Amino acid sequence: MPLAFVLALAASLGIHVAALFGPDVELFGGASDEPVTLRAELQPPPAVAPKAAAENKPVAKPRPKPLKPGPLASSKSVADAPVVPVPEVPPESVQETPATATAAAPEPVKPLLPAKGTIRFVITTGTQGFTIGRAEHTWEFTEDGHYHLSGMTETTGLVALFKSVRFENESRGRLVAGGLQPEQYLTRKNGKNANENADFDWPNAAVRLSRDGNVRPLAPGAQDILSLNYHLAYIKQPEAGATVGVVTGKKYDRYALDSLGEEEIDTPAGHFRTLHLRAMTDTVTEIWIALDRHRLPVKIRFTDKKGDIYEQVATQIGIP
Repeated sequence: MPLAFVLALAASLGIHVAALFGPDVELFGGASDEPVTLRAELQPPPAVAPKAAAENKPVAKPRPKPLKPGPLASSKSVADAPVVPVPEVPPESVQETPATATAAAPEPVKPLLPAKGTIRFVITTGTQGFTIGRAEHTWEFTEDGHYHLSGMTETTGLVALFKSVRFENESRGRLVAGGLQPEQYLTRKNGKNANENADFDWPNAAVRLSRDGNVRPLAPGAQDILSLNYHLAYIKQPEAGATVGVVTGKKYDRYALDSLGEEEIDTPAGHFRTLHLRAMTDTVTEIWIALDRHRLPVKIRFTDKKGDIYEQVATQIGIP
């Protein structure tokens, strides 16, 4: 193969890889900044509390001041009960009970994955499977119900000589009954803050994106782009498909995951019985989760708007 052709190919791949690995990459839907379609449909729960409290003022008429701050949990019990003299409902209990309910943290849930682990991937492009990079995911679940995920993706080989890119992302949060519940998502590109971060405010059902400072409504079960890969293990009946909210650091939207059925696949990390999931917008993302290996993601394929294909395939799964 002529050297000039090799250099041109490497330069071209370098440009594509920079886009693929950089913080502008989004697992679903490309880099569109269109308004979130769910904005008009979602209403954060805290907005209900003041209304409920206001409606129940007549019940607490003899002692109005203690009942004013009462959140939804306390207001509901007062609304459902018959009107009785205030002495039977001491002000102390009215104030303490809702405060306790609001501050109560979710009960720790036993993880489906081992407490710690690592997956390493090779990244290829094109029908010939030209290697352009590698990736690594690590996870850790603590006894108090928290989790920590970290991801690293970088160019390797000839491509790295022309375009060296290292992209890191990190997800921290809690493990609750419904699966992973992210609290913070962070990104770095070549060691510097990529400013594609997100802070999750679950009590107010909202997420704040650092890129534009916007606060957007958040649906239950929403994930960040990294935690999604490991949240799939907690989706009930994924073979029937699902709808998941995804925060990429640049935007938040909800996407339909279609199930394409079970497939047997071979990877450098081994042979797996997998479930093939797909999300389609103007791009296509496919994920193969290992059904007999904690539903870990062992293969990810991304097809961009031009039809270029990038695959991320597991080469090693390390579990202590």
